[in-house]
Amino acid sequence: MSQEEKKQTAPETEAAAEKPETPAQEAPEKEAPQAEEKNEGKHDCKHHHHETAALQAKLEAEEKKNADLKNQLLRKRSQREADQKFNDGVSHAVTQILGILDTLDMAANAACADENYKKGVTMTLDKAAKALETLHITEIEALNQPFDPNFMNAVQQVPAAEGQESGSVVQVFQKGYKIGDKIIRHAMVVVAE
Repeated sequence: MSQEEKKQTAPETEAAAEKPETPAQEAPEKEAPQAEEKNEGKHDCKHHHHETAALQAKLEAEEKKNADLKNQLLRKRSQREADQKFNDGVSHAVTQILGILDTLDMAANAACADENYKKGVTMTLDKAAKALETLHITEIEALNQPFDPNFMNAVQQVPAAEGQESGSVVQVFQKGYKIGDKIIRHAMVVVAE
């Protein structure tokens, strides 16, 4: 090779040595971070999949709790409705019988020479009272109580006797009954003025 050829080749070699790396040489370095990003993406994807699965399981558990509570409330509502229907039926039946009890009560309080007859009426009333108690029917306490229009109907007012408070019940014409808070029949009373 001549000197000139060497000079021309030398600058090319030097230029090649000074030249920055070619894109082919840079590619492996760029691919490495991309590969890492892909691996991180896979890791993130797995992480998100686990979070999603955990959230899905939690959601399903809450939905099941919600469904259980709803069923429980529906059962309670159904039970209340059934109790109400039962109480309505009992109230209706007792209303039909109260007239008979009123007549027996008058017979027990009437003057009678036959003690066996009076004893029989009293025993019948006692059995009726136990039957009412079994059905959770209670008599409305009225005598000597303050008049309460929620439980009593005043059929007459009389001047208050000595020692009686104005507005108190002095006589019960007809007993009142209730089942729980429901009135079956108001007590008919006489009230002191």
